[in-house]
Amino acid sequence: MYPFLKGHGTENDFVLLPDPDGAVHGELYAARVRALCDRRAGIGGDGVLRVIRTRAVGEAGAGQDAEWFMDYRNSDGSISEMCGNGVRVFGRHLAQQGLVDPTRRVPVATRAGVKVLTFAGGAADGEITVDMGIPKVLEETSVAVRVDGRVRSWHALHVDMGNPHAVAFVDDLDDIGPLLEAPAHDASVYPAGVNVEFVVRRAPGHVAMRVHERGSGETRSCGTGACAVMVATALADGAARDTAYRIDLPGGTLRITWTADDRILMSGPAVVVAEGVTDL
Repeated sequence: MYPFLKGHGTENDFVLLPDPDGAVHGELYAARVRALCDRRAGIGGDGVLRVIRTRAVGEAGAGQDAEWFMDYRNSDGSISEMCGNGVRVFGRHLAQQGLVDPTRRVPVATRAGVKVLTFAGGAADGEITVDMGIPKVLEETSVAVRVDGRVRSWHALHVDMGNPHAVAFVDDLDDIGPLLEAPAHDASVYPAGVNVEFVVRRAPGHVAMRVHERGSGETRSCGTGACAVMVATALADGAARDTAYRIDLPGGTLRITWTADDRILMSGPAVVVAEGVTDL
């Protein structure tokens, strides 16, 4: 038996595994992640966040100036570099357990480098803003989905937020169908797979999106995906830096700003809803 928690950020949900010194799980095997994330036979989640000290995680944490490392796995057991909603949930857990001081900026190491969290009002239960770092805007590409037996394709912009994204603007979010299968993409551009975001405009500075995450399928929200969507939209709009965007997702709303010094700041909720023990 070992402890777990369950949390979510805009309904992008995760199983958290406290393992501060790496003594509980050793190597986190894909089969265990799949069992934990199973929504019928397990706890259920879009992924697993192992809460481990950076010094205990090995090579992935080398050279990162942060006490805690977010060891993230997609629900299929595959490793992902970064998870924007997940890092907020991770920070919420640390603050609630007294493992970090929410009145100060909190660095969290990830496979995409250190992300810095700020808790609104310095409260352990306030909204959390994450400095997601500098986005990389890469080539234009395309994505395609099969809807009612017919293939539909769109131009997409490749944006790297520590993990890869393809952002496509559509006329209606229903046009992309149920997203049961991963959208087709150029494997030479995305050799490790890609998160695909479909976007519609709602108003100036306001868009809505759906997302298919590699390794997890369609999710209710994707934090790094929302950041990529904001970058693509701001570029299309010719928006000035420090313009705030509202990104609506099926599971809630995130607020994102691309700052004058080229950082992406993502703000949104994060909650821990349950804890217990399991032998999965």
